[in-house]
Amino acid sequence: MNGGASLARLFEERRLWKGQASAEARRSQQPTGVAALDAHLPGAGWPDAALTELLLAGPGQGELQLLWPTLARLSQAAERIALIGPPLSPYPLAWQAAGVALEALVVVRAKGAEVLWAAEQCLRSGCFGAVLCWPERADDRQLRRLQVAAESGRTLAFALRPAGAQENPSPAALRLQLRAPLERVHVLKCRGGQPGVLSLADGA
Repeated sequence: MNGGASLARLFEERRLWKGQASAEARRSQQPTGVAALDAHLPGAGWPDAALTELLLAGPGQGELQLLWPTLARLSQAAERIALIGPPLSPYPLAWQAAGVALEALVVVRAKGAEVLWAAEQCLRSGCFGAVLCWPERADDRQLRRLQVAAESGRTLAFALRPAGAQENPSPAALRLQLRAPLERVHVLKCRGGQPGVLSLADGA
């Protein structure tokens, strides 16, 4: 192994520190479209090529309204979006009204462990702009596989999980807790930033 390859491997394994990138270099390529949330996140958007967890008391906590601006932008740029194991069938008119191009949606019916497996394959493929999955349960090791797959495929990954998972460790770059009505978002974990409770009415 030559010196360049050895150095690259050390960076990849996070055994060598690269130092701080400039603020411009750290800026996300995927703004959330929600002004208050973008202002709070260190990259002013979703963590690039990384896993974001949305923790919910149940379906319909406003999670789709939070994601639709990004999904609309991706779909209009001809990026495909995978929905893995959604608890409810997507309502086409609502997605269309949010600006999402329906032809960009790929819905995968899956249950149990199949959800995590399918999400990992979609992320690794690099064929999607975003992958959303609804795992019934997932441990730290399984979530880490999703994080690595998101990095490998340079894809946005979103895991929508029950609120009770808040107590479990997670390698996700960003963890948000949502409650309906979607007026506030609790940032539980934010790589490179600070936790906190955001009012989405502030500049939303």
